[in-house]
Amino acid sequence: MKLVTFQIGTPVGKFARVGALHEETIVDLNMAYTRMLAEKGEAQPYRLAAAEVPSTMLEFLQGEVSAMERAREALQYVREKDHSVQGPDGETILYALAAVSLLAPVPHPPLLRDFIAFEAHIAATSKKRGQPIPPEWYNAPVYYKGNPLTIIGPEDVLLWPLHTKKLDYELELACVIGRKGRDIPAEKAGDYIAGYTIMNDFSARDIQFQEMACRLGPAKGKDFATALGPCLVTPDEIPDINQVRMVARVNGDVWSEGSFGTIHWSFAQMIEHVSRGETLYPGEVFGSGTVGGGCGLEMDRFLKPDDVVELEIQPIGKLKTRIVKENR
Repeated sequence: MKLVTFQIGTPVGKFARVGALHEETIVDLNMAYTRMLAEKGEAQPYRLAAAEVPSTMLEFLQGEVSAMERAREALQYVREKDHSVQGPDGETILYALAAVSLLAPVPHPPLLRDFIAFEAHIAATSKKRGQPIPPEWYNAPVYYKGNPLTIIGPEDVLLWPLHTKKLDYELELACVIGRKGRDIPAEKAGDYIAGYTIMNDFSARDIQFQEMACRLGPAKGKDFATALGPCLVTPDEIPDINQVRMVARVNGDVWSEGSFGTIHWSFAQMIEHVSRGETLYPGEVFGSGTVGGGCGLEMDRFLKPDDVVELEIQPIGKLKTRIVKENR
């Protein structure tokens, strides 16, 4: 499945709901499951659907394997019906893509971790500092904790942050945790991945390096925004994650290309490392870190106001962000 968080407008306000992409439409999974239960004669279809296929992404992921299985049933139910299918009381189940707004797949993850897992990237950034790769990097996958409250989605703009003179993109793949677990061995870690999405860990490089000179961070240099989207693709949709190609374009021009297969530390190894003596929860986001050559820093080439950054990783899709500088 390709899961999304989409926003709909109603007379009483805007609401974010969990959906699945189906051809050129979005299926409201909660409403589809409600309709399916009602058709089977369930006495309280709305109440049961709210428990088994919640309407918000974080609650849905907290339902773990069971919620995912029920969602697949709901999606299959819709596929077998025509496009006029509606909820028990006439509610909308199918939305045209153009009729809704897409948010980040997980708009408010409980925790955001971003790793530096590609050897080519840490080699390039270390070289710029006149240093070799720290030998400790080879001992375990290292990461920093980002700000889960500044996640932006595929239709959001990025306001130029902090008067930086070196705004940078970072071409990354992210996995989202789908099960609660602790002390998870690498060989079982795949069972804890709900899906994959594209991640752009925007960075204000001048500010980042100033603060990291004090042996802490990054913090302000990155906490202003991290883009996720456009959807969360379940692992069964990607037979071999190592064959995935990664491309970054700025204003339509290719700036970066890479392969996820060049990663040194796998998501399975990241999950094993982080879960050692620590509980992971559904909805947590693990960023892979930047693929080799996947940022402007490695090329001394930075973003400008009005630039449009597009990261493409198929079959996930394209994550676009337009940079806007406010007049102050």
